Amino acid sequence: MTRSSQQLSRIGLSLGLALATCAPAVAVPMASLPPAPPAVGLPQLQHQVSCPALQQRVRAQLGPEIALWSVTVADANGRLLADVNGLRPRVPASNQKLVSSAFALDQLGPDYRLTTRLWRLPDGTLRLTGEGDPDLDLPQLQRFAQLAMGSGGGPGLPGARVRLELAEEPPQAWWPQGWHPQDRAYAYGAPITRLAVTSNAIDMAVANPPGRLQRLLTRSLTTQGGSNVQLAMVSSLAPLPEDSVLLHEELSAPMHNLLSLANSESHNFTAEVLLRQASGTWSLPQSRQAALQWLRAQGLPTEGVVVMGGSGLDRGDRLTSRLVASLLLRMAQHPYGANYIASMAVAGRRGTLRNLYKGTSLDGKLRAKTGTLTGVRSISGVLDTSDGPRYVSLISNGAGAPNTTIGRVLRDVQIVSLCQPPA
Repeated sequence: MTRSSQQLSRIGLSLGLALATCAPAVAVPMASLPPAPPAVGLPQLQHQVSCPALQQRVRAQLGPEIALWSVTVADANGRLLADVNGLRPRVPASNQKLVSSAFALDQLGPDYRLTTRLWRLPDGTLRLTGEGDPDLDLPQLQRFAQLAMGSGGGPGLPGARVRLELAEEPPQAWWPQGWHPQDRAYAYGAPITRLAVTSNAIDMAVANPPGRLQRLLTRSLTTQGGSNVQLAMVSSLAPLPEDSVLLHEELSAPMHNLLSLANSESHNFTAEVLLRQASGTWSLPQSRQAALQWLRAQGLPTEGVVVMGGSGLDRGDRLTSRLVASLLLRMAQHPYGANYIASMAVAGRRGTLRNLYKGTSLDGKLRAKTGTLTGVRSISGVLDTSDGPRYVSLISNGAGAPNTTIGRVLRDVQIVSLCQPPA
C-alpha cells in the first residue's frame, strides 16, 4: 500500500500541489525554481508588527539575552503580533520535525502507512524490503519467517533450502553526517535503516542493525524448521526482477500515529523516515532539497533556512521563528490540518510537554513541538486564547533558563487585551 485513493483524488489542496514528489523534481537546482505564490484565499503572515504592546512585553521578557532569541507570534488572520529577530536563522533542535511532519502529511496523506514486504523472485529467492516502520518487531519477523519457510518447501521437509535477501541502505547512509558521534550510541540517535527492528534501539542504539536482523531472522527461521537457510544483504536500490510475487506485507500504524510519535514524543527515527518517504527517495541530499523546495512552494519565508535532516539532531539545521510561525499558520488551513495540530505535545498533559506548565494558565492550552540540544531550546505551536489561536515560535541558542523565559512570553501572549483596539 503506497498512496490511498483519498489522497490520490484530493484536488485543490492548499499545500503541496506546486511540487510533485518525483525524482526529476529533486534534481532541479534551487536557483532555477522561483517561489510559488500561496493558494488564493489563505491568510498570509504580515511583515510588520501590528501589536506594539505585546512586542514591548516580549522584548522586556527576553531582557539582556534578546540577541540569543528569535520569537514570532501571529493570529489566525495572519497579523504579526510580535516578532523579535524573527528572520535570524538559528539551530532549531527538534522543532525541525514540524517541517518534516508537515511535508510528509501533505505529500503522503493521513491514511499512509509504511510497508514491509516479502517477495518471491522468479528464481525462488525471497527478498525482504522495508520503508523504515518504527514499530517493526519480533511478531512481524516471525510471520515473515513462517511464510519464508512455507515458500521454500515448508516445515517438515528436512533440507529445504531457503535463500532470503534483505534489502537495506549502505552503512554510510545510516546516520546523517551532522549528527554528533556521541549521539549515535544512544537510543535517540539510532541509525536510520529500512528494516529496523524496534527502531534500531533497545536500551541504547543498535550499532549494526543488519547483523541484529539476521540473527533474529535466523532464530525465527530455525524455530519454523529451517535448517538450510541462507541470508544475504542486497542494496535497497536493487530493482525487483519482473514477475516477482508479493507474498506478504506488514503495515505500520497510520500517519496520524506516526506524526504523534514524531511530534509529541519527538522520535528522531520516525521523523527521519517521514522526510525520506515524503520526498520519494532515501537519498538524504535529495530528500532535504525536496523539503526545502516544498517550503518555498508554499510561499513561506525561507531565506537563511537550511534543511539537513528530518529530526533536528543535525547541528547544521537552521530555521527562523518567522518561517515556523508561517508554517503553523498555513498548516492550520490545510485539509489535514487537524491531524497536524493533534500530533503535537500538550502542555501539562501529553508528550514532551507533559511535565511543563502544569497548573498554570498554559496547562492544556498549548499544543506544541519542543526542541532541546546542548545550548538550544525551542517551542513552537498553537496557543489557545480567548481571542482564538495564536501561532507561536520561540527559539533560543545559548540563553540561560529558557523554559522560564518561554513560559513568561507565552503567558503574555494570552493577554489578548494587549492587541485589541481600545473601545
